[in-house]
Amino acid sequence: MEETKAHGRRFKEPKTRRGSRTIAIDDVLTDLLSAERETYLRLTAGVTAGADVDLSLVKLPEDALIFPSPVTIDHDLTQPRDARGLTKEFIRRARRLGFPRLRFHDLRGTHETLLLDAGVPVHVVAARCGHDPAILLRTYARRTKKADASAAAVIGTLSERVLGGS
Repeated sequence: MEETKAHGRRFKEPKTRRGSRTIAIDDVLTDLLSAERETYLRLTAGVTAGADVDLSLVKLPEDALIFPSPVTIDHDLTQPRDARGLTKEFIRRARRLGFPRLRFHDLRGTHETLLLDAGVPVHVVAARCGHDPAILLRTYARRTKKADASAAAVIGTLSERVLGGS
């Protein structure tokens, strides 16, 4: 999605083929997204939360968004959220939690750094995030204490082999 003076807010194709991708998600996120979808199915059907009904026959609009603009009286689920408003709310909450300089985009670099630090191979992290592996390493792979300690442990093990074997 982009927002420009010329075109306003609109959806467009990614800049590169790498920008269009499918990624795996965990069960917790799947449950969260399913609950969000159920909320919108209930809104569309006019059914209150907690009412025991079969929602399988309720259909959402073809172009419904999982996180649309805050729901209005007409329940239009096709309107995207305002990026500036979302960014302002994120910054406000981050500051309240003690992160005065955290930006929404920083979450991407944090995601990549945490995956690399956990030992996920560079090419997997790069594919997941739509980067070339070289760009990922140059731009997002921050040196962390854990990674540095791990490197020191590897060197220590190699040194012991070399020195112990002589």
